[in-house]
Amino acid sequence: MASEEIIEPVQLCNRKGNINQKSVGWSRTPLTSCNLNGSFLRKKKWNYWCFTSDELLFSITLSHLDYAAVVFAYVLDLETLNFKEKSVLMPLGKGLIIPDNVWESAYFEKSGISVEFVEMGDATRIHVSWDAFHDQQKLEAHLLVDRTYDHDSLNVVIPWSHKRFQYTSKQVALPVRGEVKWSAGTYSFQPTYAFATLDFGRGKWPYHARWNWGAAAGFVNNNRVGVNFGGQWTTGTGQTENGIIVNGHLHKINDELDWLYDRHNYMKTWVIQTSHSDRVKLVFDPIFERVSKTNSGPVKSKVHQIIGHYSGTVQLHHGEELEFHKLLGWAEDHEAKW
Repeated sequence: MASEEIIEPVQLCNRKGNINQKSVGWSRTPLTSCNLNGSFLRKKKWNYWCFTSDELLFSITLSHLDYAAVVFAYVLDLETLNFKEKSVLMPLGKGLIIPDNVWESAYFEKSGISVEFVEMGDATRIHVSWDAFHDQQKLEAHLLVDRTYDHDSLNVVIPWSHKRFQYTSKQVALPVRGEVKWSAGTYSFQPTYAFATLDFGRGKWPYHARWNWGAAAGFVNNNRVGVNFGGQWTTGTGQTENGIIVNGHLHKINDELDWLYDRHNYMKTWVIQTSHSDRVKLVFDPIFERVSKTNSGPVKSKVHQIIGHYSGTVQLHHGEELEFHKLLGWAEDHEAKW
């Protein structure tokens, strides 16, 4: 199946709730309406935000697995490697409002936990308050993600079958300002040195799935650069979620990637490269391994998310080779039964 650029608004599903074949492909902006219905237990929705600066990595996620909500947050001090993560699982998604489409607000409220992703047209306001997050102290985050200028994103529909498919909107290297406060201190974020990444997903998944995902952002020769890479879950579909965004412009990479790493020691250097070309030639040097496991009823998940730095080269559309060194980001190996 050819990887075609979508340039007009399109619905993800047809009237029967199966994939609309016209939605298969990729776009530079979120043009897909995620009109999911039916297929109880198979629908998955999530909004994953991650924010990075020279000092801190902070992430907050709202997700709905069709039978439960999973909300989690984590912080990593990039100098001391002080780390903390907390999560909550709510049967039937109690307390969660998570709509279908990208630029729609999402909320979660539970005793002691409040999360708001408020869409404001040209910005997203992130508010998080989590009591007793670490050392009996609250986690608080107040962040504003700026979308007031022309900034492409990477939007892809992955078709496994007519009944199983996924829409993903990966938005990397977005400017962000604000602060995050937890027991280790207060950390500031400003567009001159901080970046926001959104992983928005809506789809109907098989029970057992495995994937790689990598993303990074930073300045390269005064250019704002963000990369997004995927593996395993797109193999054989004719689509990829691979691309690089330079100063807001997406350079889509249709090639599949080889992910070379040691599952017995994730802290060894990774190699990520295009399978049949020199389009992507990167190494990833880890600095921290986040391991998250869930084993609760029907939900079984294990993720090794490695925080580290990307170095190497990526070829842009016009033939220029962009070289970068120590671009901060992450790479993960994730297996889920959900």
